[in-house]
Amino acid sequence: MPTLLYKLGRACAIHRLRTVAVWVVLAVSLLVANHVYGGEFGRGIELPGSDSERAHELLRSEFGTDSGTTALVVVQAPAGSTLADPPQTVAIAMLRATLAENPDVAFVDGPHPGDLARLVGGTSNDGSRIMRKQPAVSPDGTIGLISVRLRPDVETSSHVTARLEATGDAAIANFGAGTLRVTYGGDLYREIREPETGLGEAVGLLAAVVILLVAFGSIVAMGLPIGLALFGIGIGVFGLMGLLALGLPVPDWAPNMAMMIGLGVGIDYALFIVTRFREGLADGLTVPDAAGRANATAGLAVIVAGGTVVIAILGLIMSWVPFMTAAAVSVSVVVSLMVAASITVLPALLGWVGPRLGARRRRSRGLGSERFARIRRRLQSWRGGTGDIHPVWHRWGAHVSAHARAYFVGTLSLLIVLSAPVIWLRLGFPDQGNDDPNSTTRQAYDLLAEGFGPGFNGPLIIAADTTRTTPAELSQLTAAVGADPGIAAVTPPLYSQVGDAAALTAFPTTAPQDEATVETLERLRSELLPMVLRDPDAAHIGGATATLADVSKRVTDRLPYFISAVVVLSFLMLILVFRSLLVPLKAAILNLLSIGAAYGVMVAVFQWGWGLRLVGLAEPVPIVSFLPMFTFAVLFGLSMDYEVFLLSRIRENYLSSGDNAHSVVSGIANTARVITSAALIMISVFIGFVSNADPVLKMMGLSLATAIAVDATVIRMVLVPASMKLLGDANWWFPRWLARLPSLHIDGERRLPPREYAQAATEALTG
Repeated sequence: MPTLLYKLGRACAIHRLRTVAVWVVLAVSLLVANHVYGGEFGRGIELPGSDSERAHELLRSEFGTDSGTTALVVVQAPAGSTLADPPQTVAIAMLRATLAENPDVAFVDGPHPGDLARLVGGTSNDGSRIMRKQPAVSPDGTIGLISVRLRPDVETSSHVTARLEATGDAAIANFGAGTLRVTYGGDLYREIREPETGLGEAVGLLAAVVILLVAFGSIVAMGLPIGLALFGIGIGVFGLMGLLALGLPVPDWAPNMAMMIGLGVGIDYALFIVTRFREGLADGLTVPDAAGRANATAGLAVIVAGGTVVIAILGLIMSWVPFMTAAAVSVSVVVSLMVAASITVLPALLGWVGPRLGARRRRSRGLGSERFARIRRRLQSWRGGTGDIHPVWHRWGAHVSAHARAYFVGTLSLLIVLSAPVIWLRLGFPDQGNDDPNSTTRQAYDLLAEGFGPGFNGPLIIAADTTRTTPAELSQLTAAVGADPGIAAVTPPLYSQVGDAAALTAFPTTAPQDEATVETLERLRSELLPMVLRDPDAAHIGGATATLADVSKRVTDRLPYFISAVVVLSFLMLILVFRSLLVPLKAAILNLLSIGAAYGVMVAVFQWGWGLRLVGLAEPVPIVSFLPMFTFAVLFGLSMDYEVFLLSRIRENYLSSGDNAHSVVSGIANTARVITSAALIMISVFIGFVSNADPVLKMMGLSLATAIAVDATVIRMVLVPASMKLLGDANWWFPRWLARLPSLHIDGERRLPPREYAQAATEALTG
C-alpha cells in the first residue's frame, strides 16, 4: 500500500494538470447531473414495520392523509371576552372566509357557528371524555383552532407560509382589529424548517483559516487545506447527495451534517499531508518525491483514519431506521470523497505550489529558528521519521512519562466525572414547543396547550381495520381509551368513505415530550387493545408522537449491537495497522471515554440547561433520539483519526529504536503541534454549527466539539502517553498465531520501494 501511494502521489504531482482536469470534469458532471436529475431531501420520519407506520399506511390508503399539508391558525379572544361574543364571531367568520380564498388552500375547518353557539348555551364542556369530534374551541371559549389544508399540488415552502400569514393578518386588520390574537403553526411550519448555514458556520471557517495561517506561516499552505475541503464539499454535498436522494430517503438535515463533518476531516487530512510534504522539502527531497513520501506516510494514515470514520458511520445501517441509513450512506460518501481528493488532488496542487512552500520554510528558518532546526535534527534522523519536533511538546511528553501513574489516575477520574450525566440521558424529539418563545409557532403551541390541554399538541391516532373488527368492539374501544388515566379525551370512530377503516383521535393528559405520554402509548398497545379487540393486530396507534416514540425505542434497542459492531470492526482494523492487541484495545476504550464525556456535556447543557443561552436556546430540550447513535459513529471515527496519526509515529519510532519510552515521547513531540492545530480547526468548524437554529445541528456541533477537545488534549496528550508508559513493551505484544494476518503498515519511508527510497535518500543527503 505505501508503495502504491508513493507512486500515486508522485504521479499526481508530475501530471498535475491532467489530475486536476479529471477532477474538474467529474465535479462539473456531478453538479450538472444533480441539477437535472437530483432528488428531493426528505422531511418526514418513517419506520417500516413499526406499529405507527402500519397505522399511517392504513390511514393513508383509506383516508388519503397525504392529500395536502395542514396548517393550524390559532386565535385567542381579548381578555375578559370569549369567541362567542359578536365582535369575535364576525372576525372568525371573515378570517375563515379570507383564508379559504387563498389560492394555496383546499379547505378551511372550524370553529363553525355551531361551535360558538354551544358556548352561549353553556355546553362547551360537559365533563365527558368522549368528544363529538376534535374540538375547535377551548372549554372556556377563549381559544379557537382553525385547520387549513393546502391543495395537494402546493409545494410547501416559506413562501406558502408567508402568503398564509399575509392573508390571515389582512383579514384581522380589515374585520377584526383589536378583537383577535392570531398565531400560526402545524405540520406546514414543521415541514418548511430547513437547517441553513449562517454566520456561525462562516466564523468557524474563518477561525480555521487563522489557525492554519498560524500553523504554517504561509498563505499558500493555509489555502490548500481550505480549498481542498471546500472543493470536496461542493462535489459531495451539492452533487452526490442529491443523486443519492433519488433512491434513498436522505433527510433534509443530512447535507448540513455532511458539510460539518466534511469540512472538519477535509481540512485535517490535508493538514497532515501538507505537513509531511513540507518536512520532505526541508529534508532536501524534490517536489514529486516529497509528494510521494507524504502520500506514502500521512496519506496512508488518512486512508486508515477515513476508513475508520466510514466504517463507524456505516454502522448506522444496523439501526434499521431508513432515514438514518440514508444519512449514514450520504455522509460516508462525502468522507470517502475527501480521502480520495486528499491523496490525488492535493499532491497535484502541491506539485504546483511545492517550491513556494519549501522556500517559505527556508526563509522562516533564517528569521531566527536556527536553534529549533538544530534541535530537530538532533532529535530525529531522516530514516526514523522526519516529524516536526517541538521542544515544548518534547518536554511535556517526558514530564507525563515521568509521572505516568498520577496522570493516568487523575485524567481517568476527570473523564468519568464528565461522563456521569449520561445516566440521566433522556431521548426524545424537540417540537414547536421548543421554538423561540417569540416565534408564532411557539405561541400557537402554547395557546393550544393552554386552551385544550398539554396533550392536544401530540394526539394519538388509533387506526382500525373495520374488516377485522365489529362496530361494538370499536364502541368498547372508544370507551376504554377514554377511561384510561393517561387520556384526557377521545373522539368517536370516524369511518372512511368505503367503510374499511376507522380512526379515533385520543388526546393524552401529558405533553408529547413527557415520559408519561410514552408510558400511556405503551399501555394502550400492550394492554388495552388486546383486552378489547379479539384481533389486537386489527388496530394500530400512530401520529407524530407515536412515530417519534417508536424511533426512540428502535434506536435504544439497537444501540448496544451498533456500538459493539463499530468497536469490534475498528479494533480489527487497528490490529492490522499496528500489529498489536493492547494498542487497539486501549484506543477503543479511550475513544469510548471521550464519547462519554461528550454525551455528559450534551445532557448537562440541553437537558439540565447549564449555559443553555450560550447555544441559543431559551429552555431545555430533549436529546434527539437518533443523535446518540449518529454522534457515536462520527465521534468514534474522528477520534481514531488522532489515534492513528499519533500511534503511527510512535510505532515508527519504536521500530527504529526498540525503546518504548523514547518512542512515546518522540511521538508526542512529532505530532502534538499538528494534532493540536487539527483539533482546533475541527472544534472551530463544529462550534460554528452550534449557532444554527436547528436543535439537531446544535447538539451535533456541541457534542463533536466537546469530544474532539477532550480527545486531543486529555486523551492524546495525557492518557495515551501515560498508559503506554505504564504498559511498556507489552504495548506491542502480538501473538505468533496472528502473524499471518494481512498488514497495513503506516511506518513511514522504510516501506518505500528500494529504487525510489535510494533516490529520495540520495537527494536528501546531497540536497
